[in-house]
Amino acid sequence: MSCLCSCCVASTCGLCSSVASGISSKSARLGYCGLFGLSLVVTWILREVGAPLLEKIPWISSSETHTKAWYQTQAVLRVSMGNFLFFAILALIMIGVKDRNDRRDGWHHGGWIAKMVIWLLLIILMFFLPDIVITIYGDLSKFGAGLFLLVQVIILLDFTHSWNDAWVEKDEQKWYIALLAVSIGCYIAAFAFSGILFIWFNPSGNDCGLNVFFIVMTMVLAFAFAVIALHPTVNGSLLPASVISVYSAYVCYTALSSEPRDYACNGLHHSSAVSVGTLLLGMATTILSVLYSALRAGSSTTFLSPPSSPRAAEKKPLLEGKELEEGKDKNEKEAKPVSYSYTFFHLIFALASMYSAMLLSGWTNSAESSDLIDVGWTSVWVRICTEWVTAALYVWSLVAPLLFPDREF
Repeated sequence: MSCLCSCCVASTCGLCSSVASGISSKSARLGYCGLFGLSLVVTWILREVGAPLLEKIPWISSSETHTKAWYQTQAVLRVSMGNFLFFAILALIMIGVKDRNDRRDGWHHGGWIAKMVIWLLLIILMFFLPDIVITIYGDLSKFGAGLFLLVQVIILLDFTHSWNDAWVEKDEQKWYIALLAVSIGCYIAAFAFSGILFIWFNPSGNDCGLNVFFIVMTMVLAFAFAVIALHPTVNGSLLPASVISVYSAYVCYTALSSEPRDYACNGLHHSSAVSVGTLLLGMATTILSVLYSALRAGSSTTFLSPPSSPRAAEKKPLLEGKELEEGKDKNEKEAKPVSYSYTFFHLIFALASMYSAMLLSGWTNSAESSDLIDVGWTSVWVRICTEWVTAALYVWSLVAPLLFPDREF
């Protein structure tokens, strides 16, 4: 029996080593995304079942007045802090990595078993910290989550403009028709969804002026996007405007659905199923944003690019004569420059850890029922502000070239 157990353990370790080796050589970015996804699962489980366990830990259960929601928030923040420290440390280590010759390139792509152990130890260590440290981290996470939302908006704007440019560059009638069809479809969806929001969040017999203001503003912004984008002096397109309009309507919905359960104007009455559904959409958006930013960092020529890139090499003077031959031999031995910024890559995960903690803890607001997720006026205003910032950044991307014609955008 012992021999059989030894064989099973050896086989398991061999399998883990093979998986880690495969990740290190081909799909490091997906490996980090998988680790981030695992942290979300661990956070969810501890939030649901960890409260009774935390009550038994003396340095956490320092008061008899703590509620179940408080312990759930503690579990979420502690896992988030361990995850944040893991990616923040990697971001600091990877500062200045320019090419594959750098030893730290191997640290980024390899050593997965060691990294998983360190990640697990960091999360466990967080449960030995006093409450005051976690409280400070919770406050800082609100700013980190806000920064992640800003990065998310910039990523969305970058995606919509890239999508539009890719189809326009094909310069074929079928692609222009596709652009028009997608744009009209998105606008129909945005206004139709806004109409549904009137039904859900403006029930008859109640004075819901604030909800009506939010919904009307969303529709006005969608109309303004089209007017500005199609103006003759603006080099805009209808596709980005329509996609941003749909996104704004979605953000408005998440804001209104986060209103407190006892608020009369919340027509959904915020059942647990609605709360979980909204959370899953938020988590899916977070994961997609992290994935896209990780992939986009490799092709961007802005601040996301590493210090050394193939484009930069094109600007170097050419060598002549013997220097050219020596240069060829030397370049064959030199490693290629890295394709994306490792520091920015890990920083995105660190900020996403803070944002996911805010989603799961209701922005550390324990006033609502612990059975509800991401509910409260803090969540409402964070999302409404996100919608308005998205609108401001999109309009700025359209009018900035007119205001500053001598600068590149």
